[in-house]
Amino acid sequence: MARILVAEDEQSLNRLICKNLELVGHRPLPAQDGREALRLAQKEKPDLALLDVMLPEVDGFAVKQALGEEMPVIFVTAKISLSDKLKGLNLGAEDYITKPFEMLELLARIQTVLRRVGKNAKRFCWRGLQVDLASHTVVLNGAPVDLTPQEYSLLETLLLNRNIALSRERLLESAWGYDYMGETRTVDNHILRLRKKLGLEKEIQTVYKLGYRLALPEE
Repeated sequence: MARILVAEDEQSLNRLICKNLELVGHRPLPAQDGREALRLAQKEKPDLALLDVMLPEVDGFAVKQALGEEMPVIFVTAKISLSDKLKGLNLGAEDYITKPFEMLELLARIQTVLRRVGKNAKRFCWRGLQVDLASHTVVLNGAPVDLTPQEYSLLETLLLNRNIALSRERLLESAWGYDYMGETRTVDNHILRLRKKLGLEKEIQTVYKLGYRLALPEE
């Protein structure tokens, strides 16, 4: 999908972010200081940069200024003051996320920025399944699949977070919206219909005592 620069000096967090980006189909470009981030950006031309503010060598604010206005940036940092947030946003950052954060929230915000700047994947293909994320159409083995709007919304949520276990509550929030007041059993019923309509009985896996995961290993 997208090439994403991950400039984070905490090695464990850098690896965790990169691993989750890989799971959903992105190509992470890890860097542990500001100079390395700038070198990678010049060499690889990433679609998006995740920048910690307190990077060694060159701080995240200076990295953002050096990258210029064309490269989208999300600051991911422990600096929580309003003045720091305003500085980051005034430098032209697309978003400013403070630590600690939930990985699914970070992935969702990344997807939002990629969509806004036109760098998100517009079509998903896996074996005989084709999903056009722009037109919201689904084709299986050459034949259109009739999904309800809610079934499609659930499918898109699973696709954008593929290979990641999602709780029923998280699926309700993402696919139904925060104001949805239904029971989580609604998710189970829609999952059953998606499995049947798309032939994904094995791929849409039940995660014990949690929810579901769309397991689509790269072919």
